[in-house]
Amino acid sequence: MTIDPVLVLAPIFLTTELLSLALCMALASLRRSGLPGVRQWLLANLAVVVYLPLLGLRGIVPDSISIVAANGILALSVALYYAGCAHFLGQPPRWNWLLGGALLQVLAVSYWRYGDNSLPMRVMAISAYSAVVCTATAWLMLKHYRGRRSSVHYRLLTGLACIFALSQLARSIYFYTLHPAPTSIMLASGWNIVLLCLGAAIMPALSMSAVLMLHESLQTEAENAANRDFMTGALSRKHLFTIGQQQILHAAASHQPLTLLLIDLDHFKTINDTFGHAAGDEVLRAFADMVHGHLRGQDTLGRLGGEEFAILLPDATVEAGWQVAERLRLHAQQHLVSSSFGDCRYSISIGVADWHGGESFDQLCRRADQALYEAKNNGRNRVHVSPVGVVPAAVAG
Repeated sequence: MTIDPVLVLAPIFLTTELLSLALCMALASLRRSGLPGVRQWLLANLAVVVYLPLLGLRGIVPDSISIVAANGILALSVALYYAGCAHFLGQPPRWNWLLGGALLQVLAVSYWRYGDNSLPMRVMAISAYSAVVCTATAWLMLKHYRGRRSSVHYRLLTGLACIFALSQLARSIYFYTLHPAPTSIMLASGWNIVLLCLGAAIMPALSMSAVLMLHESLQTEAENAANRDFMTGALSRKHLFTIGQQQILHAAASHQPLTLLLIDLDHFKTINDTFGHAAGDEVLRAFADMVHGHLRGQDTLGRLGGEEFAILLPDATVEAGWQVAERLRLHAQQHLVSSSFGDCRYSISIGVADWHGGESFDQLCRRADQALYEAKNNGRNRVHVSPVGVVPAAVAG
């Protein structure tokens, strides 16, 4: 089967040009987001916008522009895309390898145009570089992506990078089988047209995946802003209650224990009055960081407001909850917070309650709050367990 390549490729390349322009505008609108990778992905698409017209001018302008320079710009585009992925994932872009490979491609294309004119070898050099960088992009995503692994956008980008790497490898192999001076019939074969179309789709498809990942990242940031306390990183009161209700449903279904700790920083108003509100904020942050360092992955820290916090301990008995609470109390008592305001120490009081079948999360909170009140009423810097627990009622600090 032979096809006139101009009739097929002209509308495809025009579509690619328009898609790249649209993606440039989409990425430009995301520059103010502050997300890493946007600038490199934007430049990668701008390079494609320049590359395609130069390629289409072959036979009108010198080959040094339409072949050598155009394919050099394409190589730079692929390198910039990889660099954008690396920045997005917080990894080094390895510019020495990327630009070194792009330079080797330019030298190879120049040699097989002016030294030993061979179209198959030129195509092999161009396709080989794209295949290597696409493979490296897929590996980068698989190894370093830290978002939701179930994300459709992450899987799409990784899968497309693998598909395009294979298509470029197939194109290299196909041209290797051709005569050193291929005829127009060979170039117009169905296989070559299909591979050219895949090549034209590489950057728009990968860039669209990148844009989707950027929007997913922005959505995650917005969710975190809504669900977390901006000062301490703990869950907001509203989100903590949502998680608490979910944990109760899980405990009821799995017959696993669930324990809640309510924590209050003792005499916090005195800290604000003595050192200032900025110092109080620093103490809250330092306390939250300390707590995070002592919790399991499934445990949840939330800020209820002011200096009051809550910790949900799934699959933990009241005895285990008391041990966690006592450990946190001792660490808080020894915790020295140092900053520009000076050195400050603080203590905490904790109420502990374990969930009993039939209780709502509000009822569990009320029992933990009553235990916290008893701890504060009995001198503070104490852990008190709700009376329905089996642990002794109070432990003095």
